[in-house]
Amino acid sequence: MDFTFSEEQQAVREAADGIFAGLVTPERVKEIEATDDRFDRALWAELARADLLGLAAPESVGGGGYGMVELCLILEAQGRSVAPVPLWATLVLGVLPIGEFGSDHLLGLLPGVTAGDTVLTAALADVADDLAVGGPGRPSVRATPSGGGYRLTGTASAVPWAHVADRVLVPAALDDGGVLVAVVDPRADGVTQAWAETTNREIHPHLTFDLDVVADDLLATPEAGAGVVAWILDRAWTGLAALQVGVAEAAVTQTAEYLNTREQFERPLSTFQGTMLRAADAAIDTEAVRVTLWQAAWRIDNGLPASRAVTVAAWWASDAGQRVVHAAQHLHGGMGADIDYPIHRYFLWGKQLELLLGGPSAHLARLGTLVVEDLQAGTAVAT
Repeated sequence: MDFTFSEEQQAVREAADGIFAGLVTPERVKEIEATDDRFDRALWAELARADLLGLAAPESVGGGGYGMVELCLILEAQGRSVAPVPLWATLVLGVLPIGEFGSDHLLGLLPGVTAGDTVLTAALADVADDLAVGGPGRPSVRATPSGGGYRLTGTASAVPWAHVADRVLVPAALDDGGVLVAVVDPRADGVTQAWAETTNREIHPHLTFDLDVVADDLLATPEAGAGVVAWILDRAWTGLAALQVGVAEAAVTQTAEYLNTREQFERPLSTFQGTMLRAADAAIDTEAVRVTLWQAAWRIDNGLPASRAVTVAAWWASDAGQRVVHAAQHLHGGMGADIDYPIHRYFLWGKQLELLLGGPSAHLARLGTLVVEDLQAGTAVAT
């Protein structure tokens, strides 16, 4: 497989790197972490001015029409700077599924995203948690027929950035086994929020629903909903792996700089065999996360079977990603425990991404299930 990026993809990477490197500093991140919503709106506006927020929106609504690879380039850049903006939630959980499955009514939300005025997200944590314990991925929110639409009841846990979102994609389970996906205003009557702070200091509120939705609010009907949710999850996990690549790469780079400048016994720490081997292992782990990420993103964009590649990428991002940030934290010694020193944020982000991915064991189990299903269906294992 050729991992060379096209000229357009290189331009996306350079634009994203330039914005994050130019506007995001440890001091700026600390300042945003002290605000109520933890949202760097100035950075968000700059991403909109650079046309990066509309990158994956369909061309029919003024977007760029690009795919998963381009989004992952932006997310990787965000991970390197641990920038507090809802890119993954808006572009991967919101723009991609609405662009693929949305009606004209729902597509009307996307120009607002491109302009930097609209934030999107999705309530997927409970679905992913059910999958992680071997369940079918049933949503915790219930849907019952009501008039010409449905009534949503129940609580969706830990919805990323829902406190600043304009719309939330909400999977809901029907009693007959069907699953629909509704697009809901989180500030509507019948929706209550309980804010929750995550490991990396983001706000992921729990949303409780007791409201009616109409046909125009549905992204997916009960007949198609389970497939749409699986489609979103594959892209969600791939996007998280891209963030983890950026986090791990920056953690390794900063650790190498620290080891080269910090001395013990009149020698740089980088000259000691123990530190060299630990740092080298972290660098190798980072490259493993990177190569599996691009395999998954490439297969998604080329319309190839991607679930197994996504699961492999998610396992590496979860297992190796947290191992990298542990190593970086450890190699900084006492400085790693100082929350005024920037390396601690990479540890927090790496752990939070592991939690969002669902943990390595869940993805190994899912990979085994997918392999068995393919063998039973006579599908070649090398997909």
